[in-house]
Amino acid sequence: MSGSGSGLVVGVDVGGTFTDLFLLDPASRSFRSCKVASHRGDEARGFANGLSLLCRDESGSPKNAKRFLGCPSCLAPADDIMPLEALRIAGAVVHGTTVGTNALLERSGPKVGIITTAGFRDVLEMRRRDRRRVWGLWGDFIPLVERDMRMEVGERTLADGAIRRHVDPTEVRAATRRLLAAGAQSLAVLFINAYANPENERRTAAEIRSVWPNEYVTASHEVLAEIREFERFSTAAINAYLQPVVGAYLAKLEAWLAARQFGGGLHVVQSNGGVMSVASARRLPVRTAVSGPAAGVVAATALAQAAGFENVITCDLGGTSFDVSVIAAGKAAVAPQTTVDFGIVIRTPMIEITTIGAGGGSLASVDRGGLLQVGPESAGSVPGPACYGYGNARPTLTDAQVVLGRINADRPLGELKSLDVEAAKRAVATHVGASLGLSVVEAAEAIVQVAEARMAGAIRLVSIERGHDPDHFILMPFGGGGALHVAALIRQIGLKCALVPRLPGITSALGCAIADLKHDVVQTVSLMLDELQVEDLEQRMLIAGRAAHAVVAGAGILIERTDIVYELDMYYLGQTHTLAVPVCITDGTYGPLGLTQDAMRAAFEQAYSVAFSRLLPGLPVGIMSLRATAIGKRPAFDASVFAPQPCSSLEKARQGERQVWFDGGWRQTGIWSRLDLPAGSVIQGPAILEQPDSTTVIEPGFSGRTDPLGNLILELAS
Repeated sequence: MSGSGSGLVVGVDVGGTFTDLFLLDPASRSFRSCKVASHRGDEARGFANGLSLLCRDESGSPKNAKRFLGCPSCLAPADDIMPLEALRIAGAVVHGTTVGTNALLERSGPKVGIITTAGFRDVLEMRRRDRRRVWGLWGDFIPLVERDMRMEVGERTLADGAIRRHVDPTEVRAATRRLLAAGAQSLAVLFINAYANPENERRTAAEIRSVWPNEYVTASHEVLAEIREFERFSTAAINAYLQPVVGAYLAKLEAWLAARQFGGGLHVVQSNGGVMSVASARRLPVRTAVSGPAAGVVAATALAQAAGFENVITCDLGGTSFDVSVIAAGKAAVAPQTTVDFGIVIRTPMIEITTIGAGGGSLASVDRGGLLQVGPESAGSVPGPACYGYGNARPTLTDAQVVLGRINADRPLGELKSLDVEAAKRAVATHVGASLGLSVVEAAEAIVQVAEARMAGAIRLVSIERGHDPDHFILMPFGGGGALHVAALIRQIGLKCALVPRLPGITSALGCAIADLKHDVVQTVSLMLDELQVEDLEQRMLIAGRAAHAVVAGAGILIERTDIVYELDMYYLGQTHTLAVPVCITDGTYGPLGLTQDAMRAAFEQAYSVAFSRLLPGLPVGIMSLRATAIGKRPAFDASVFAPQPCSSLEKARQGERQVWFDGGWRQTGIWSRLDLPAGSVIQGPAILEQPDSTTVIEPGFSGRTDPLGNLILELAS
């Protein structure tokens, strides 16, 4: 076992509306959680507020204890933790953040300078000849780095790695001075063919770093040593764009923790679902692009496996977005690259997540054609939905749920004491009902139905349209609002059932607390399988494995062992795209990998057959790149920590009834305290299950069953 600090871990997920926190003490099998408002533009504030609330002594405040601890009426899980000391003795704070993503989407980052090879100044604008509007001839694209901030220098490395022209330090210094004078706060070095030989880039970066006033200097080979110039240039330029933003944010968090005598380390969740150190995050912030949503998929994988499910479609519905991902055979789908916005391409391994603007704060409106739209614009946390009472008069999805009686206005999420039902009704009636000639409840129902249709479309995109049979998958909704829509999504998609986690509203924070460490090293090799020297390839793979292992070992967080997964990006001759093919897994030792040409070919053919249901016999096979991923295994998460408490009972859970709108009419609906339900409870719909972090709606015709781990299994009633 390596790393430092105690086993006590705090997971923090900063979303667009709420910041969720989860404190886990594996030794005593106890936990504590809370949800506070996020502060857009000052995300560190929500982080600090949440940690202060999570770690304060609440023994004299039963109301707060009931609201923010794992079990609302039995304080046993939290009694084992000394809250005043929790932050000081914690082994780690692991953070999932959207700070970098928001900076990209809002173009709120700093001015960046680029030094590139003469003649390649416009690679970032040429892109891949894609168009914003597929069927139009016109479209706009504004690169992250303005053209006059891209300087050319005379150097040239050939595709085989030979250096035709060495870089001139005098020319580099002159370009650097011009960029500094123009106001550049960070700088990227993007040289052609640097993946094949980084020598010119390395010399240039060293020259720049000797005079640059801060640490924000990126060389493309340090971020992505892989062929394809646009993807490498784009990824490195984005890294330079994010370094000042993410670096300043993380420095602020570290200072806040240090001032409170934090005894462990701050770590960040990557887009691939792994954890990295703050030092790595400052150097490679581009790897945090979908940090928070990726943590949710990590937690969903662990919870589903503990409950006995291997195939899962995850649905994370927060305040601003609806994020969907697929877990097949117990593994999350991982993509080699993504596009954050048009033309903003990031090539780094990340969990495949499809995102639409359909969160609880998504605004509803009627367009000029008379069609009801929900999202993508969001009210966020400030001003938030109309029912928050912070000045917004436009209706949101949350307002519609309040009007329909599905959200309890007296028990809202987060720190609000109550919701303004009348404000929600006015917003829905004024902006939707009046335009469509509907009553306020009919308009609210229409808002929910349109949002659910968009959600169902996103689920079909990642399942049916990619060859997955929904009948073989369960749905796992989480986030503050996911469980409100679970029955409708089961019905529309045809899934067999849904598993609602014990604490759906803090699932991503849980993922932060339990995620393994990961680091990827990729190197282009450009070899044909029939012609390669296996020993040489093995040696290069082992070097990459050692480099990845060193990063994980130096992260300073408690791990039990390190596995290294070796993959090859392979293709049939003549194909443009490659397929990632796992060829070997080791336990971190560096003996021979035992590779053979026949074994690599068999692995490729198996992966190709699974992906495309056919082979292309007779065509030569190539290897474009090798990849080594070091995985630092954290102590296994015991999901029984969420098991219902012995004091749970149906009598205690029953909270009465209220009128809730379903299928065009009001229905008398049972109200239950979700966290007080004992294992084996069966609740027939219609029913509302309430808890501090989320609300679950069991529609008429559905039933919910509590399993031994506290999950709710929801399915059509037989």
